[in-house]
Parts: sequence; structure tokens; C-alpha cells
Amino acid sequence: RPGAAGRFLALLAPPPPTPPLLLLLLLSAAALDPSGLFPYGQFRGDQLLKEGDDESSAAVKLASPLRFYEAQFSYLYVGTNGIISTQDFPRETQYVDDGFPTDFPAIAPFLADIDTSQGRGRILYREDSSPEVLDLAARYVRTSFPRTASDFTPTHAFLATWEQVGAYQEPRLGMPPSGELNTFQVVLAYDESDTYAFFLYPVNGLHFFGTRPKESYNVQLELPARVGFCRGEIDDLKREGPYFSLTSTEQSVKNLYQHSNLGIPGVWAFHIGSVSPLDNVRPATVGGSLSQARSSAAREHSFSHAAALERNYSEDDLDYYGENEEETEYPPSEPEEVLKGHGNINASFHAKADSRPVGGGVSPPGSYLDSPLHPTPRNRPFHPETESASLDSHTKEGRRVKEMAALDRRGQVEASEQPWTRGPAPSEREENVLDPSQGAPPPDLENRSIQPDVDGGALPSERGAGPADGEGEVVLPSYARPGHTAPRDHERHAEGAEDNTSNTGDFLYRTPNKETCEHNHQACSRNAFCTDYATGFCCHCQSQFNGNGEHCLPRGAPHRVNGKVNGHLLVDHTPVTFTDVDLHAYIVSNDGRAYTAISHIPQPAAQALLPLTPIGGLFGWLFALEKPGFENGFSFTAPPGATFTHDMEVTFYPGKERVRITQVAEGLDPEDYLIIKTNIQGQVPYIPAGFTAHMAPYKELYHYSDAAVTSTSSRDYSLTSGAINRTLSYHLQQNITYQACRHAPRALGTPATRQLTVDRALALYSDEERVLRFAVTSEIGPVEEYATPVPVNPCYDGSHTCGPTAQCYPGTGVDYTCQCAPGYQADGRSCMDVDECATGFHRCGPNSVCINLPGSYRCECRSGYRFAEDQYTCVLIAPPPNPCEDGSHTCAPTGQARCVHLGGSTFSCVCLPGYTGNGHQCTDVDECLENRCHPSATCYNTPGSFSCRCQPGYHGDGLQCTPGDLEPRSEDSTSGLKTCERQHRAAQAQHLYPGVRIHIPQCDEQGHFLPLQCHGSTGFCWCVNPDGHEVPGTRTPPGSNPPHCGPPAPTQRPQTMCERWRANLLEHYGGAPRDDQYVPQCDDLGHFTPMQCHGKSDFCWCVDRDGREVQGTRSQPGSTPACIPTVAPPLVRPTPRPDVIPPSVGTFLLYAQGQQIGYLPLSGTRLQKDTARTLLSLHGSIIVGIDYDCRERMVYWTDVAARTISRVSLQPGAEPETIINSDLISPEGLAIDHFHRTMYWTDSGLDRIERATLDGSERKALFHTDLVNPRAITVDPIRGNLYWTDWNRDAPKIETSSLYGENRRILVNNDLGLPNGLTFDPVSKLLCWADAGTKKLECTLPDGTGRHVIQNNLNYPFSIVSYADHFYHTDWRRDGIISVNRDSGQFTDEYLPEQRSHLYGITAVYPYCPAGKQ
Repeated sequence: RPGAAGRFLALLAPPPPTPPLLLLLLLSAAALDPSGLFPYGQFRGDQLLKEGDDESSAAVKLASPLRFYEAQFSYLYVGTNGIISTQDFPRETQYVDDGFPTDFPAIAPFLADIDTSQGRGRILYREDSSPEVLDLAARYVRTSFPRTASDFTPTHAFLATWEQVGAYQEPRLGMPPSGELNTFQVVLAYDESDTYAFFLYPVNGLHFFGTRPKESYNVQLELPARVGFCRGEIDDLKREGPYFSLTSTEQSVKNLYQHSNLGIPGVWAFHIGSVSPLDNVRPATVGGSLSQARSSAAREHSFSHAAALERNYSEDDLDYYGENEEETEYPPSEPEEVLKGHGNINASFHAKADSRPVGGGVSPPGSYLDSPLHPTPRNRPFHPETESASLDSHTKEGRRVKEMAALDRRGQVEASEQPWTRGPAPSEREENVLDPSQGAPPPDLENRSIQPDVDGGALPSERGAGPADGEGEVVLPSYARPGHTAPRDHERHAEGAEDNTSNTGDFLYRTPNKETCEHNHQACSRNAFCTDYATGFCCHCQSQFNGNGEHCLPRGAPHRVNGKVNGHLLVDHTPVTFTDVDLHAYIVSNDGRAYTAISHIPQPAAQALLPLTPIGGLFGWLFALEKPGFENGFSFTAPPGATFTHDMEVTFYPGKERVRITQVAEGLDPEDYLIIKTNIQGQVPYIPAGFTAHMAPYKELYHYSDAAVTSTSSRDYSLTSGAINRTLSYHLQQNITYQACRHAPRALGTPATRQLTVDRALALYSDEERVLRFAVTSEIGPVEEYATPVPVNPCYDGSHTCGPTAQCYPGTGVDYTCQCAPGYQADGRSCMDVDECATGFHRCGPNSVCINLPGSYRCECRSGYRFAEDQYTCVLIAPPPNPCEDGSHTCAPTGQARCVHLGGSTFSCVCLPGYTGNGHQCTDVDECLENRCHPSATCYNTPGSFSCRCQPGYHGDGLQCTPGDLEPRSEDSTSGLKTCERQHRAAQAQHLYPGVRIHIPQCDEQGHFLPLQCHGSTGFCWCVNPDGHEVPGTRTPPGSNPPHCGPPAPTQRPQTMCERWRANLLEHYGGAPRDDQYVPQCDDLGHFTPMQCHGKSDFCWCVDRDGREVQGTRSQPGSTPACIPTVAPPLVRPTPRPDVIPPSVGTFLLYAQGQQIGYLPLSGTRLQKDTARTLLSLHGSIIVGIDYDCRERMVYWTDVAARTISRVSLQPGAEPETIINSDLISPEGLAIDHFHRTMYWTDSGLDRIERATLDGSERKALFHTDLVNPRAITVDPIRGNLYWTDWNRDAPKIETSSLYGENRRILVNNDLGLPNGLTFDPVSKLLCWADAGTKKLECTLPDGTGRHVIQNNLNYPFSIVSYADHFYHTDWRRDGIISVNRDSGQFTDEYLPEQRSHLYGITAVYPYCPAGKQ
């Protein structure tokens, strides 16, 4: 190994000086050989990590602190699982099977479940300061970051090497360990200011690319290894820090040793820490120069690494239609799209050389290596000429023309966004600058803003970074790229042009006087010609281009479309909404193929939209293959800026669902991508999951006028799943509006009607990728004559005569039948409701009332009855006995306890004063042990009480005793002694008698009583006044701190309500609120300012002196209310609050997510994720606690932003009602007692637990002492117990009391961390909690016994609720809802809302009030 390292060092050795670029060219001809790793081994001082599945090294104390992101660290830990951290690792199940980010700092070259047991590899690590290693690391850094680290000299390096390590395997009898072993290395080079990291993967060093989770529940699932960096959680609020992810799929892991961001396959370089601001990890990007030298194909674009990874294959590489149409995939994005955020579709066609899928789907955020490359084989000699010829053979002329034209038209190339980071993209980009004389553009063209210069040159300016190290702005001389013309000025404007509004057809400038080509030729595209007409001029594209004359795209070249899609749909009768989801289209115009992909549409809507191929069919019509003499839609509808509107109305049959689709083209962007906004509104039929939609080839007629194109047609489609095949249809009306150049006369013989022939139409939806795809092949040409029109069945076109409550069933040809829907009767032409109640066709039992409904009926029990289990039979509700009156209670005897009737058959027992216990068993309290009598008195304990008697020589009531022969005089006229001195002498004389333990007063030098007095025998201390009398309430027991006696110390002004609320919210926001989060505004005295505003918005309102909003003062944007503290402000119409969207009948979960309450239905105990939606949105709120009143169907919640408790009915159109809006700081936990019609809540700002009736009246504080951070609260109304958690970090606990605040006691206070969630299950009678500190879900009986663990591998739970045999908790790590089986403890499901943010409270809503038993 030293010899191999020496050869590698010789390759990098400085003499003779080798330019970094040339060095990369030399190294990149082959991948990294194992001998090219940094030298390692125990003979070099490496420590060997203990063998095992989840081992961690001892803390490695660094000789010099290392910077990681913005912080400094002095210790490093190396873990078995391909990871290094600045702190010790948690259990592997808490991070190995999770994706990025981790909640602790992580440097992960290959994070997976690795196992070195039984000699399967070894892991070595060391800190190194040898010149050999530091010199090699320095040259790596300088080569990787030549502009910002050209003189970097590390002072230390840290190396960790995983050599021939294997993946964890479940032990199975007779199965040998896998022979797939991996080798990789990480090197950290650093000085006092900066840290750089290198991940090294030698050729053939990776044989497995992911590992199977240990808890995969018999599901064959393999998680790809995670590679990257995480800052971890950065404060006590568990806020997620920045992170950088290099991989996300198995293919991207495979690419680790094949590719590089440094130019050496298998070597990856990163800048990971600095004293300068470093928003995120910055990767090296100098590999671009290598590709420019290696292939002529790469010269067609200024190089970037992401562009290489997303290589766009030429036509010869692509096989668009295989034998199975459903395997059709989509072309990869071009470099500009990836870098500029034009799209995130990363699906690839199948290369002919390899028919296996090589990607596909939506590239997840944070991914850097998701597309495969074809690297140069390491053993093949590198010949630039041969390489160029080889790659040119895969490039068609049409593609080059398109790319040349696109680049030539580009007047400004914007800096690229880093596609691999989740947070802000780094502003620093590292590039090698080539000499323009080399005949190629600078490789940093992608990263600079090119601004046209009057001299024909360009001024590059790097986005987000000014000149560094003396580097100023560089003026690039004008040069011509090989085979290209110089870029034209894209920003020039016509002189005197007054109207640049949308004109269609060809481009037009108009002024009050006639404009001519002579003065306006620059208004046309460089690929167009200008023609003068009688009233003005028009631009026309040249024969090899199509467009409107202002924008001309090469014929036959691929085109791209980007846009956003918004939708408000009823899928059957379920509302589904989606906002700003991405649309991308790729058009192969030389044969009329158009591919469209829409990502992140909710599954029910995406499945239902499968038949609507016209969404992507627009692009098929725009860029259809043109028959001789006919033009496609883009030639007609591309007015100035390429703007037009496409309206579609689709009516489905037989259900008559109707949906409207509007697509608005907003022009071409600088890359000549067409920008489209799509809006979908209406109702679509439900298509179950697993069904696929198939469309037969079809033909459509388009009718053209001067400003519009219209089309009307009907289409059949088939829904297939296994042996099920059903054919349906819809009617389609299309209208495309635009404006044409009015000066050009219409060409003679131009047909007014044209036929679009679609030979192939595909629609696919991938649930895993969440991408809806359409593909069409279109051709525009003349109208073909049909022999006879094909008849349409009346059930399909709506011409049938069936009644509105009947179903039309198609027969042969145009025959059909009508059949009334269930609950109706007649001949189907007109249907009448069947009154089941009158006819007796119902199942309502005795003591119930039948109520007829249209098409159905329902049963209701009479007063005093309730439904039995069949929900039809009504049984008598017998009044329960009163146990406290009939003596059936189990309380202690009457003299020791009292029975409290809680309604029905429930009761509670409370010990009387002087006794202690649980009410069922009470024991006498020995008050004498509490030293309640005066020190000079004798205590006598009695059952339930006690008595005190002064000792001989003293008189008083026993609680206060004074010597009998002393008079309360400050001076003794006879002896001249002060009162304190006389009592001191008398007490000393008494103290001589054996057994006497009286207090001896302490006096100062002047004979006055000292303010602090302490009993020499008992240890009690207290304060006295100048006469020596004890100050009430100052006595302290032995061993505690004595009281402060004397004048009070000066104190600062206590915090006001406004200041306390402000501090509490700032802590909740993590110290840095967003612009849309409310923070109270206080004046210098701590009072509320009269006008409060929401964040940095224009939403403002007036408040009273207590901070409560003055109704009617909330302003709209653009106006502010006039808020005067003593004068009522003028009224402004309040902002309307949204109505509640009523949920369906059944059991469901309600959860709080910031400003909204979400609805998640249950089917049994399974989460119905497809029908989840938002129940109620409340702008500006932070909803934390939530609970439900099953009697009145009311939802209650706490709002820490508004400092209120509110409620809303689940009836349609109900509006929120605030019931408590005063004397709250941070109301969090909330519990509803439906039985006694009361509610309970915790306030962590006031450290209080309170109760009130459900309308907010009869409010009472139950507890306000011995509370630090009260959070969760729950109630057992049947047994009359209240439970709450206090996540005091120093002493967390779970407490309980009666519903009236009696018999408070600690239930659990050991082995707790952050007990966030608490729930009581009325069926199992278990009290259960979820702890974010211990990561456990535990349960206990109501008395604290029988404690047991349900699950010990939670992430970061916040709130929990139980239903049936399952628990459901909100999780801050997953930002979702996770279900856990109560009996097995296994995770069974999870729901992740589309809008990812923290979820708070959760509750279960039953269709009935839950029952329980004493």
C-alpha cells in the first residue's frame, strides 16, 4: 500500500508545476484505483473500530477544533454505519433507516446498516498531521476550489476508511454471509478557518448500494444508502438545520464510483465549514473543463456537473415505443432545465444499447446523482478526437440546430440553482476559466449573468458573490463558437413602439402612423423576415422555422414546456385541491410526439384525470407533424410573447360529471421554453386505484377563424383492471383564442377546417413517483371524408330521455334502457321517491321514529331511549343509581372520607382534612411530626386533628407561646436590659433544666432582636419584628434555606402580559419568526401598542389594553386602522372567516397543523389517506391543543398565537366561535369532558391548569404552583380523574387529581424525558403517553401501577390519541401521523400531509360518545 500511495503521490507531486486543469485531465482518464486512497492502516497509527453491527468509537479529541457549517467542534465519533459525527450516536434504529436529515450532526460517505461482525471487514480512523497526507490533501483542495482555496494549507486531517465491510443480514440457519463488500474513505482537511471533505470510492469498491430496514415487517424493502452532510437540530425547539444530500436512489449510489465533481471518477470534494458565512455545503464543480476537453457533444453546452448527470440523449439513443406501451418513459431534462429549476422530471428513455430502465420519475429534492452516465472505461486510452467522433455520431442535426438557435437567442444566462440542496443554494460556484482562444466558451457560462455590451462583448457577473481575491469583473471579448453565429441582442426594442400587446399569427408593432419594416426590422426574430403591407408590417418565420415571426423555433427540433397546474375538483363527491404543481412537456416535433408530466397531484385526482388526454393533447396540436400545405397550432397561436388561451369543457357519460380546463400560455422564457398555466375546475368520475385508462386512436376537426380555433368531439376510453374492462366516454368542446397580425391578408386557399389525427394516446399514473403522464402522437392535415357517420349511443352524448334520478344503460347501436336508482321507482323516464316509512320497507324498531329521505330513510330513538348495537333497535336508558346515597360506594368510613357523586353511577372518594390516601383508604396525618406547634409547646395528635399546649412558664394557645413572667416592654426600668436581652437570659436559665428545648432569642450588640431567629435544637428558622414576634409565613423547616429577613431587595419591573406573551411566542418560533408569523408589539412600558399587525403583512387591527382584538377593526391590505387607545376607531368590515367543510359520517381523526385543522378518516383502524383534507383554515393561528365534544359535535382548540380557546360545530357552514380570549399566554393542551360539560387546559406561559364550562363560563384555576412546562392533558370523565404532563427538563412528571382539583399527586416521575402526548383509553382503562425524550410509548393503570412499554423507537412525538386497538400520534420528525398497534407495538401506517410542517394536537371523533365502565 505505501508503494501504491507513492505512485499516486508522484502523480500529484508539484515539481514540475502542473496546472490544476491538466492534472484533472491526466487523472480523469481512469477511475480511482484502490491504491489511490489516502494511505491508511494500523502501521500508520489508525485505530481499529470494534467489530459489530452498531458500534461507535470513543470520542477522538482533535488537536485543533474542526469547523462544520458555522460551528466549531473538538471531538469526532466514527460509527459502523458509514458515518462520522461530532457527538455520540443514538441507537441505529433512530437514524439508519430514516432519510436525511438526521437530528444530529452527520458526515455520511455511505450511511447504511453496515455490520462488521465475524471478520467482515474493518473500519480504521485517525487524525493526521504528517506532511505527506497534508500535502496531498492541500493539492486536492486547491484543485477542487481553485478560485477560493488556491493557497489553502491544512494544518490537520482526519481520515476514516471502511474496508471490505458488509451489509447487515438477518441470521438464518445454513445461509452464509453475503460476499458483497464495500470499500470507501472520507478525508477531512482543515485549518483554523475552513474545513474540506473528500469522499473516495475506488473502482469496484461498491458492491451493495443499500440495506434492508431491520423493522420492515416482512416487506421486501431496501433503502438506498444516504450520502451527504447534516447540521442536525440546532436548538431546544428541535428546528431542522441545513443539510446536503448527494444520493436518493439506488442508481445515484451506483454512480458514486463512476462519476465525480472533481473530474476523477470516484472522488467527491466539498467545502463543509468556514468562519465566513456558509449557508450550506458547497461542492466542487471543476469537472466541467474535463468534459469540454473530452467530447464535442459536451461543447454544445457550457458544462456543469448536473448537466452531465442529466445528459440529453440524441434521437439515435432513444426508443420511444417499446413492445409494451405502458413501459414508455420520458426524456431526461436538459442541463438548463435542471440548473434553472425549469423542471424536476428525471425520467429517461430506454437506450437501445440497454433496454433496462435507467431512471424515471420525479427527481426528489436533495438528489444529485439520480441519472446514470456512461463514463469512459478506465482501461481505454483517452483520445479526444476519437471521443469526439464517437459522441457526435449520436447527435442529430435537428437537435444541434435547436440548441444553437436557443443559445444564440440567449441574451442573458442566469446563474444556476444547485439542484441538490434543500436550503438556499450556495452562492459560490467553483469553475476553471478557459482562455477564449481555445475555441470554446468559458465553462462558468452557466454560472454567470451575461449582459450585452455596446461593443459586442459581455460583462459576466457572478450571482451572489462579488470579486474575490482581487478578481474583478472580466470583460469577455466577442467570439464565435465553432459552427455558431454570435449571440444576437435579445433585449433590443423598436423605436417609437407604443403598443406591444398580444397579437397573434405573426408579430406586429403598431403606432398611430403606419410602421414599416425599414424602421422595425429588429422586432422580428433573426430567423424571420419582415414584410410591409398596406396598413403595417408583419414578421414571418423562415421556411426552416415555425412560429409567429417574433419567436421562431427550428422545425424538427425538440421543444419544451414548463408550467404550473391548479385544481379544485370533486372526485365523485370528494373535494380535492392542489396548488402550483409542476407541469413539464417534451415535444419531438419532427414526428409529432408530445410527452407531458404533472407531478404531485393527489392520488384520487390524478387517477381520475387519466382519461383527460386533452391536457397533454394541447401540445400535440401545437407541435403536430405538418402535412404539406398545413401548419400546426404553434404557427397560428404564437403571437407576441407566445400567448393564447385554451378552454376545454368535458362532460363525462353516463354520470354527466363536468369539468372545465383552462390553459393560458404566458410566452417563451429566455430558454425558449413555452410557459403554460393550467386550471382545472369541476367534477370527474372516480377511478379506483389499480385501474388503467386506454384511449383508442382518434381524429378531431379544428375550425379556424381570424381569432379563434374551435373543436367539438366525443371520445371513448376503457378502464381496465385484471379481467374487468369497462368502456366509457366523454364529450369535449375546445376553444383556443388568440390575435393575428391583422395587416397580412389571409392566404388564398387556406382551409378553414383541419383534421388532427392522433395515432397513439397514452395515460399513465405512478403512485410511487406521484407523476401523471400523457403521451400523444399527432399529425395535422386535410379533412378526410367519411363514408357514413358513426352513431353515438344516447347514453354517451346525453340525448337519452331517462329521468334525473335514473341510470341510462346503453344497448346495441343507439338502443338503451332506463332504470330508476335505488330508493326510487317508476319506468325510468320519470322516477318517484319511495317512502320507506309509509310503506313499511324500513328496519326501524319499536320506540323509534322513521324519517323519510330522498331515496332513503333514517331512524331516530324517542326521548329516553338509545340505539342498540344494530343501530335500528332502541332500548330504554335506565337512570343509574347514586352510589353515594345508596351506600354502594367504596370510599373510606364517613369520618375519614366523603363520597362525591359525579353523575350516573360514577363517583370519587376524597379523604377529609387530617387524613391522607386515595379516598378509598385514608390514614390519619400525624401533625405533630410536622412541628405545627410553637417550640415552647407540647403537641398531642388526635384522629384527624391535633392540639398544642404551652409548656410550664409560658402562656398562649400552643401555636404561639411567650414566657409568663415577662411583660411586652422594650425597656426594663429596673435593670436597664432590653427585651431581647431579658428573654435571652430567661431562656438560658430554663435551658439548664434537663429535657427543656426552648428557643434562646438572638440579640445584636445593641440588645435588639436579630431579624432572623433560628431554633438551636430543631433547626427551624423564622423572621421576627422589632418586638421579637414571629412574622407569619416566614418559618422554614430544617435543612432548607432560611428566609430572607429585613428590607426587600430592589427588583426589576415584572414583565407585563404583552412582554410575557411576546417572549413565549418568540421561544415557540425558535427566536426567529417568519414574515407571516404574529409577534405582539409592546411599548417601552410593556403595554400593548394600540395597533397590532400580522408579521410583515398589511393585515392590522386594534387592541384594547389587554391585547384583545377590537371587533371590526381588522384592515385589508393597503389600509391601516386608526387605533387610538382612548377613542373607538372607525369600523372596517372584518375579514370573513372560512366556513367549516363538514366531514362524512364515521370515525375520523382531527389534527392541528399550524393554521389549519386537518381531517383524516379511518376505515376500521386503517388510515384513509386518499380522502384526507383540510377541515378548517385559520389565517395567522398556531393551533396546538384540539379535542371533540361528541354530544354537540363541536371541535375545540387552543391557539397560542391568538391566545384564545375557540370552537366550531361540524354542521355545514358553521363558523368558528371564540369562547375564551383573556388571561391566556400559551394555552396548549386541551381536554373536553363530554359527560360533565366542562373543559380543561394547560397554559405553559402562566404555568396553570384551568377548567371552565364548555361555553367558557365558570372559569376556575385548579393549579398554579409546582408547574414548569405543563403541556398535555386528558380526562377520564367516568372515573372522575384528570391527568396532565409537565415536561420540566429537570424533573418531568405526570400528575393526576380529581376533576375538581382535589387529591393532587404525582403518578409517574421516573424514566421520563419530554412527555409531550397523553391519552386515556376508556375501553382498556389505560393512561398512555408518548415521550419525545425517551422515544417511548408507554401505558399504565390509572393508579400508576402496571407500567409497560408499547413501542420504544418513536421519532419525535408531540400528541397522541387512542382508538380501538391503535394509537395515533403526530410526529415532528416525519411531519405526519403515525399509527401503532396497541397489542403488538408495531408501526402499522403513516400519513404525511402534502403541506409539510409540524403537526400538533390530535383527537379521534366518534359517531357516538364513547362508553366506559367504573
